[in-house]
Amino acid sequence: MTDRPRPPSPYDFLPAVPAFSVTSEDLTDGGTLPDAQVYERGNTSPHLAWSGFPAGTKSFAVTCYDPDAPTGGGFWHWIVYDLPAGVTQLPTGAGTGDKDGMPDEAIHARNDYGSRDFGGAAPPPSDAPHRYFFVVHALDVDSLGAGADSSANVIGFNITAHTLARAILVSSFGF
Repeated sequence: MTDRPRPPSPYDFLPAVPAFSVTSEDLTDGGTLPDAQVYERGNTSPHLAWSGFPAGTKSFAVTCYDPDAPTGGGFWHWIVYDLPAGVTQLPTGAGTGDKDGMPDEAIHARNDYGSRDFGGAAPPPSDAPHRYFFVVHALDVDSLGAGADSSANVIGFNITAHTLARAILVSSFGF
């Protein structure tokens, strides 16, 4: 295993916003990702449910980010945005490319695998376990106005600019 230091949470560097709650039937905050959320073992997006977000929330974005990927810039596993404010959970498997269980308005951005869906954990076998930040962002706009072909960084910039509050669940995985 590579013994490189782990950086702080990527969310430590963003403007502070209030927190709300996110839970999962599939993941445990601080736990290990189950095989279902590992790329070669299931590649299935987890169930996520959220509550306690601000009253002014107009939409949500959900992201999964691995800051420990040996890329110099982390790895985006999942980006979905323009989820209507009335949506307070996504079922297991909603992150498939066919968006089963996802509202029609929702947009899947291209992840760092190059696909518009959830891409599970796949850290190099020689690395220490990676952290996977599943984040629900409460936004102050109905739509980000970003196209699905926008880069993860452009969408992330727009999410950050419109975030009223965020909920974070972190799980780890290593081979």
